[in-house]
Amino acid sequence: MKPASAKGSSTKQGGKGKGGKSKAAATARGAAGARAGGPAGRSSAGRPGGVGSAAGGGAGAGGSSSRAKAGAKGGGARGGAAKFQSRGAGRTGKVTPTGAPPRKPEKTLGGEQIEGRQAVRELLIAGARRVREIWVAGDLDENDTVQDILEIAAHERVPVQYVARKRLEAAARSEAPQGIIAYANGVPEAELADFVRRVPGRPAPFLVAVDGVTDPGNLGALLRCCDGAGVQGVVLPRHRAVHVTPTVAKAAAGAVEYVPMAMVGGLPSALTTMKDQGIWVVGLDDEAERDLFDLGDLATDGICLVMGAEGAGLSRLVRERCDLIVSIPMLGRLSSLNVSAAAALATYEVARARRTPR
Repeated sequence: MKPASAKGSSTKQGGKGKGGKSKAAATARGAAGARAGGPAGRSSAGRPGGVGSAAGGGAGAGGSSSRAKAGAKGGGARGGAAKFQSRGAGRTGKVTPTGAPPRKPEKTLGGEQIEGRQAVRELLIAGARRVREIWVAGDLDENDTVQDILEIAAHERVPVQYVARKRLEAAARSEAPQGIIAYANGVPEAELADFVRRVPGRPAPFLVAVDGVTDPGNLGALLRCCDGAGVQGVVLPRHRAVHVTPTVAKAAAGAVEYVPMAMVGGLPSALTTMKDQGIWVVGLDDEAERDLFDLGDLATDGICLVMGAEGAGLSRLVRERCDLIVSIPMLGRLSSLNVSAAAALATYEVARARRTPR
């Protein structure tokens, strides 16, 4: 009869009294459940959801009720992963839903590292790219631009790290980072098809194509001119040309955030596509007989200005695709202008013609 008595007393989970061993076991389970450590949760539950049992086991109610509560919260093996939703999309980007096909990586033109105060400030103001981190030299004097950067970064919850100036300058890829470097997603690549498409109610396409420009300072200054003159898109060849580097972004003073850029495998074929869509292709060359200021009504129609490399000028195949070749009159002793200066004159001549009432 003694074994039967012991068995009966053990079935009472913390009952009033007949089994000293069962009381001790219940007390031990309650004490283990009251602990915050992980091992208690694993011993009481034995699978996902046991964490919940560590919170409620101290009441002496036993492990089974704790596991039921954990399962009701969705922490069990069945429902937890399927119902999980990330709350960190603002920091990590878009999250692909479970079972959905993987998203194609976005094509970019570079520009993940941005240096210079004005370039970083415009990067934050534009808000078109996710900024991962900003480095600031520890001894940097705060002026209005720096203060704007810090305030916008705090508002947008962008991490700011103060580093030694030597470390910052060692990481810089331009000559003068001005004590600030930002790390962000790349500049998104636009599509040529969007450039040549005519939209009712909007001005005719106004484009600039770059042929063989390899100097980053020239490309950055050219992009800045394009932004000021209202150019709708810039076409860059994939090969034998500079793309968006820290020096380009710094020289552009933020224009890389606003001027859409398309990358093409071959510039001659891209110009042919433009001509097929009714866009005038006008190349600039020092030896042309026609004057830039004689464009006339062409400037108000769809137009693409083609800028050649300094010194080499337009390549032969690009020249053959142009509808018209024009030059900028030089009244002094020099024979040509810097490509960015020539782009400023040419783009603003088109902008002037479009603003003049006809």
